[in-house]
Amino acid sequence: MPPATVKHDNDYSAKETLFKITGEKNAAEVGVELWNNMLTPVGQKKPYQFTEIPDPKCPSQEYQYIFTYRNSNYSPFPVKSQTEAQPQEKSFGTNIPCSDRSPSNTVPVSVHNLRPGDIKVIGALGDSLTAGNGAGSSPFNILDVLTQYRGLSWSIGGNENIKAVTTLANILREFNPSLLGFSIDKGNQNQPKAHLNQAVPGARAEHIPSQVRRLIDLMKTDPKINFQEDWKLITLFIGGNDLCGHCDDPVRYSPENFIRNIQSALDILHKEVPRTFVNLATILLVAPLRKLYQEKRVYCPRLIMRALCPCVLKPKDNSSEIEMLESFNKKYQEGTHRLVESGRYDTREDFTVVVQPLLEESDMPMTLDGLPDSSYFAPDCFHFHQKGHSQVARGLWNNMLEPLAEKTKVQKLEAGITLKCPNQAQPYLMTYRNSNYTYTKGNTPVYGSQMLCKDRAPSIKYPTSVHALKPADVQVIAALGDSFTAGIGVGSAPNDMLDMHTQYRGLAWSIGGDASLQNVTTLPNILREFNPNLTGYSIGINEFNETNAFLNQAVPGAQAKDLSDQVKRLVKIMKNDLKIKFDTDWKIITIFIGLQDLCNYCKDINHYSAVNFSNHVQEALDLLHTEVPKALVNLVEVMDLLPLRQLFLDSSLPCDVHLAKDQCSCLLLIQEGSSDLVMMQEAIKAYQSEIQKLMKSHRYDSQEDFTVVLQPFLQTISLPILQGGRPDISFFAPDCFHFSQKSHSQLSRALWNNMLQPVGKKDVSFSFMDNITLSCPTLQQPFLATFKNSHAMHPSEDPTKLPNQNWGSNLPCSVQTESREVPTSVHRLQPADIQVIAALGDSMMIAEGAKAVGLNDVKTAWRGLSWGAGSDGSLETHTTLPNILKKFNPGLTGFSTGTQKETAGFNVAVGGATSWNISAQAHELVELMKSSPNLNYKEDWKLVTIFIGLNDLCQYCLDKETYSVEKYVKHLQDALDILYKELPRAFVNIVEIMELTGLRQIEREESGCVLSGASLCPCFLNSWENSPEPQEMEIINRDFQDKSTMLINSGRYDQREDFAIVVQPFFRNTFLSLDSEGKPDLSFFAVDCFHFSERGHAEMAVSLWNNMLEPVGYKQSYKHFPKERLKLKCPTSEHPYLFTSRNSQMHSSMLDTKHNRDSVPYWAVIIAATIGILAGSLTVWGIMTRKVNKHPRARDEAAEEKATTF
Repeated sequence: MPPATVKHDNDYSAKETLFKITGEKNAAEVGVELWNNMLTPVGQKKPYQFTEIPDPKCPSQEYQYIFTYRNSNYSPFPVKSQTEAQPQEKSFGTNIPCSDRSPSNTVPVSVHNLRPGDIKVIGALGDSLTAGNGAGSSPFNILDVLTQYRGLSWSIGGNENIKAVTTLANILREFNPSLLGFSIDKGNQNQPKAHLNQAVPGARAEHIPSQVRRLIDLMKTDPKINFQEDWKLITLFIGGNDLCGHCDDPVRYSPENFIRNIQSALDILHKEVPRTFVNLATILLVAPLRKLYQEKRVYCPRLIMRALCPCVLKPKDNSSEIEMLESFNKKYQEGTHRLVESGRYDTREDFTVVVQPLLEESDMPMTLDGLPDSSYFAPDCFHFHQKGHSQVARGLWNNMLEPLAEKTKVQKLEAGITLKCPNQAQPYLMTYRNSNYTYTKGNTPVYGSQMLCKDRAPSIKYPTSVHALKPADVQVIAALGDSFTAGIGVGSAPNDMLDMHTQYRGLAWSIGGDASLQNVTTLPNILREFNPNLTGYSIGINEFNETNAFLNQAVPGAQAKDLSDQVKRLVKIMKNDLKIKFDTDWKIITIFIGLQDLCNYCKDINHYSAVNFSNHVQEALDLLHTEVPKALVNLVEVMDLLPLRQLFLDSSLPCDVHLAKDQCSCLLLIQEGSSDLVMMQEAIKAYQSEIQKLMKSHRYDSQEDFTVVLQPFLQTISLPILQGGRPDISFFAPDCFHFSQKSHSQLSRALWNNMLQPVGKKDVSFSFMDNITLSCPTLQQPFLATFKNSHAMHPSEDPTKLPNQNWGSNLPCSVQTESREVPTSVHRLQPADIQVIAALGDSMMIAEGAKAVGLNDVKTAWRGLSWGAGSDGSLETHTTLPNILKKFNPGLTGFSTGTQKETAGFNVAVGGATSWNISAQAHELVELMKSSPNLNYKEDWKLVTIFIGLNDLCQYCLDKETYSVEKYVKHLQDALDILYKELPRAFVNIVEIMELTGLRQIEREESGCVLSGASLCPCFLNSWENSPEPQEMEIINRDFQDKSTMLINSGRYDQREDFAIVVQPFFRNTFLSLDSEGKPDLSFFAVDCFHFSERGHAEMAVSLWNNMLEPVGYKQSYKHFPKERLKLKCPTSEHPYLFTSRNSQMHSSMLDTKHNRDSVPYWAVIIAATIGILAGSLTVWGIMTRKVNKHPRARDEAAEEKATTF
């Protein structure tokens, strides 16, 4: 027998070896083996054994023929391509068993109430599996796999109808025959028949954002589609090509990059496309494809398969390559779930993304003989055949109707799949909300933030000046520095000292880009909310010279002298990176350096002098100034680390003193009161002073496209302290020196806010425990703040000479514990017992104009600074009633933050409100509290502050009937009646209406007030100096005060043990504080000279708090404004409760004695107010004399009639 000359991959009927048949037995064996192989299908034939004579086979009733290539459904070589696919021998249609296919009675406004029949538009994104490559190809026609059978595509194909072709689109057409967007026939994504199937063969996750853009353009320009009103279903399926190429470029196809690209695409849809339900089908398990590839008894073009997907098919079983493949595959899936479960896409009522995991755990379909069933695949054994598309379409439909916790993850393609139907109990496409499903966050803390800025658009015209740079204009971000920027220990578990060498660059505050803002707060993640295409940020764990570090060139242990080398590396990378247009892209570069210099200062004070430090920084900045166009450089001020000494001086904390000695002995281990401490305090101040001098030189303001801005928020820091007085080490890495992710999140928020604050008015302190809300660019100042654009806002001021101030306070109280048992009586309520805070009122309560800089933002409500309800920052930086109360109970809820309505909490005050509106606010408050999951409505103690009436007074003279005193009292009574009836466990502050006459002292035109007095308060601020009108208004003002107080003291609200209303009278007499020139001090007022500034709100908060701790009948309201911060009173051991009328009575005799001895007579108020401001004394005396003459009864007012001075 001649040697075999042809061998196929799995054809064992001939061998390449020479052999010789001898003897009858061997001849018989060959004969029987040959016969048996003739009755065995091609592809399943076995090699000759030559061991013993086998039993001969017989033709079966099912297979009566000798097997050939054709009747074996086998081809040893690909046949030539045919122009058209062969007609299908078998229909791949489906019957729809659903009887109710009707849409909603009215077009739904919520995606969570969306029926299949409501869908009017269908779209799809992805790769060749969605493009339909090979779906209609005839067997063995490998070249035809290049044909895109989009009309057969599982998620969007629309050929024929559901009885012939099963696709998601054809299923939906049974519910809505007018469905638009499905693809038909064949062709690429640019052909009209593709319609909204914008999948592209070969696409990877990085290509999906561009597909989204094309899809949106098509929907917007299609005259048949109502882009705003039509409900859309978009299916996204991607990842196969990423996994097929991951081994060749594991960085490019890393799970982090995969998820980031998916996020970018979904972000665009979320931002721009209304009324949309997105199916996010998770990537299938690709390893089972190896079964089809390795099974020699099934014909597949293996060379083509290897070329299509080398990273899946080439590695050997159980190899490290397979381990990496499976790891990537799993992380792709897990990351997809995390992204959606973050809630990032559930912020709108008309949009959601739902993960459909039908293929997540699916295996290779098998025949009854136990072989991989290639009939589900196209001739290349890689893409799906129509048979596969039909099954995946059925599985996707069923997934869409399954609740989130019950979705099928193992969809067996070979199994019969019956289509599910919506039912009367659940007629909607399933979302997290209508599934009653709560996303599981796992044990990993989430340090995300909420971005509420509505205007996130870039400049209409690309900016040429750095002083006109909006956040969305920034395209590149970079960072330089030491271990704090490299991310040392950021993600380390508590006490895991072995992990302290790990550089978590993806979590670093100024440059990290892991996950998204919803999970990880960093400066890049904030900026990506404005520009999703930002580049330069670092991801994952790596060294500075690794690819994923990108433009984070910080090096652990770096000192100022190393900055220049970092700059050179950074410039080189930016110039060579193809994604960066070095000459035209706007860049933000953040520099934070100096801690290592200070940590070594005591070892060589000359080498580490402040002058040398400044020179090194200047050298680096000079290089950037010379080399880098279009750049804004954040120079973060040197941090004062001395407060961290407490962590190592407290032996009860797990902070290693020996490690501190190695890391930073010059700062961390010096003793209180030592000369070393004084030396280091002076060194820190010198470092900061030298850098400030460098900035004030304006050395880097010579080019229009470059500037350096000092961000001073770390000038002083406050150590995080727990309620018991111990430092909170959760803010620190295991070494107690570096910061944890919790701190990095806070640092990034503070840096962002600093970047938006004008030069000269930036925050100069940082508290780890501050409640920091992300600020937003305003209409008045939409740009990142620089010296020039800050200077332009205040032409009369030099920003470099403005004092850095905040209006925080220090609380000297030592007793800060709650009652041993939750009190049942409001008369035994301690500050720490208050769990909820709320407010009603007008523009004064929402802090309208508190930080305004001009006319454009004078109407902005800075609710987070509101004296009665705001809680921006902490008490050390912003004095508000909630920030005071949070010192007693850090778990307080209900307060406002920021400027957006969404973060107003239970501050239901409305700008422009009059007393007529106050009962509606009371109703709203009650309903908000009842529906809030953050409080126990019946059990939690609530503090409600009401301040209303200024607008009634200001308009009284225009309509005396509508704004009469009687109606004011009636409206106030209506609101209090609602609270008294509906609100359990409540202490209500009624802040007496302010005396407005004093505001007439302000010379509005001369002072530059941005609004006229007549437009703000015509009945008080019109120039009628000698007319009887002002005198009448003063009397009305007092009547408003008196009669509202009579209502409260009438006993109407005294019948409940858990409810009290207390008048806080600190506004009864109001005097303006005067400056050194004897003029009203306008620093207490906003730019309209009527509303209060942040400083004014701070003083009101102090007055209100102190009033609350003073007995009824003896409340103090005379107030001097010293420069020190210790102005707040404390509860006493004799009386730890908030004062009510009832619990004030037991102290009356003692207080009467004290009052007779120490009370301040009315005339003494005037004298006290004039001490130190002699220039203004005659003005104050004249006002008081005229006031007393007009109101003789003022001399005999009760002890409560005191004065508040501004």
